[in-house]
Amino acid sequence: MQNKNLRKALAVSMAIAMTGGLLAGCGNSSSGGSSNSGTTNSGSTSSASGELDTSEFVELSMYVISDRPSGQDEIDENLNKLLKEKLNCSLKINWIGWAEYANKYPLLFSSGEEFDMAYSATWLNFASLAQKGAFKSLDELWPTYAPKNFAAQSEEAKQQATVNGSYYCVPSLLSTYNTYGPIWRGDLVEGTDWDGKMETFEDIEEYCDIIKETHPEMECIDLYSTAPEIFFMYMENQGLAAFNGIRYLWYDPSAENPTVMTSYELEKTPEFLEMMARWNEKGFYSKSALSDTDSTKFQNGKAALKIHNIDSYVGQAILHPENDIHYTNMVKDVAHLPYTQDCMVISNTSKHPERAMALWDLITNDQEVYDAFYYGIEGTSYELNDQGQFKILDTDKYGTNAMWSARSDALNRQQQGTPDDYQTNVDAFEEHIVSGQGNEKFTGFVLDTSSFETQLAACNNVQQQYWWPLELGYTEAESGLADYQSQMEAAGIETMKEAAQKQLDDYIASLK
Repeated sequence: MQNKNLRKALAVSMAIAMTGGLLAGCGNSSSGGSSNSGTTNSGSTSSASGELDTSEFVELSMYVISDRPSGQDEIDENLNKLLKEKLNCSLKINWIGWAEYANKYPLLFSSGEEFDMAYSATWLNFASLAQKGAFKSLDELWPTYAPKNFAAQSEEAKQQATVNGSYYCVPSLLSTYNTYGPIWRGDLVEGTDWDGKMETFEDIEEYCDIIKETHPEMECIDLYSTAPEIFFMYMENQGLAAFNGIRYLWYDPSAENPTVMTSYELEKTPEFLEMMARWNEKGFYSKSALSDTDSTKFQNGKAALKIHNIDSYVGQAILHPENDIHYTNMVKDVAHLPYTQDCMVISNTSKHPERAMALWDLITNDQEVYDAFYYGIEGTSYELNDQGQFKILDTDKYGTNAMWSARSDALNRQQQGTPDDYQTNVDAFEEHIVSGQGNEKFTGFVLDTSSFETQLAACNNVQQQYWWPLELGYTEAESGLADYQSQMEAAGIETMKEAAQKQLDDYIASLK
């Protein structure tokens, strides 16, 4: 695993992707596989045996989510020389920035724009978009034109890539975890009376109190214009789990028959809101955080603490070793993330689906191509040490690719400067995980939102308009929670809750 922080402008925020009602312009899902064999609209011809004719040069296009590095043109030029040689194609990578992805990403699939490939994920509502016809079926494309990748996938991964009986994405071949927690700077509290513990929310508050007193010029907590992560971490610290990217429907994975609950029904919600009102009053973060588009405040020394995963921690620690950066996982029940947490999809508007799949097979199996795609140009954007670990040479100009689904245990390189406790943490995660128990039991469960798309869109809007300000203490807790509940009920949350409960019950029954 590797530094998502550098790839994600060091600020990945798995906010709710607002997909509801945005795909009216998409083609029918059943037509997605219509060009899986035979001749495509242009550029690639496939025979009945599945052999790909690459005699005609084609330009493929891909969308990823991250802030585009300023030196990316050099990386693309180098990669495309290699792709011309190996597959007679080029690749244009389009970047959607972190401050704009929640709105722009779903619009890709309703605009009618022709492109070939895109990053997708459970937190980007992959299954919902597949239901809407955003992606091509991969039933023939995947095993035929990416046979090595297909063979390397587990049956569980293939199952999670399946929607309505067909494959619609190619999952990552790299294990990831559901861990989340504070990432903080130790150098800022040197010489203070802080005890160094960062295990509870009380510890976070104590740390921020010290920062507020000793470094008033800094924001204590890095927050900006996307979904805040604090409530999510708080409830996972209680042992609860959310559905996909829907962070307002919760269940207890340790229960024999879990009950689906809304955020306003959770016993700990009032306690959380009381804490956040206090943090807001203390000025731990900006009063205008939800309109702040700066996703790099921790990276650039403007904030003392941020909340994210172990990969973000690794990236920050490597980027600024002088800051004595630390990390604590606060998720109570550690599990593997779904295989579709990072995945690749073929757009339903793609004119070159066969060539796109062949490219994916090349990227995920050829070390030379993977290095050029993911790390860039050796000696220019990155270097390798004797152990094969990489280092980005100029982080102001370069970063690793944002197509995280391309990563695999076979090809991925560890970054130079990875903290000593990284592997210790990963070993602890693996030691905790027991197959078929707790969160791990639900790794393969993906909520099908097709029966409540209208309600999902409405509730997502309510979540952003009413919950985000409430979560940060901008709204009075008691009246704000009542308003939020009223708005969610009007938006159709009970319909979503009932559907989620039935699917959860059916999933548990299928395991018995």
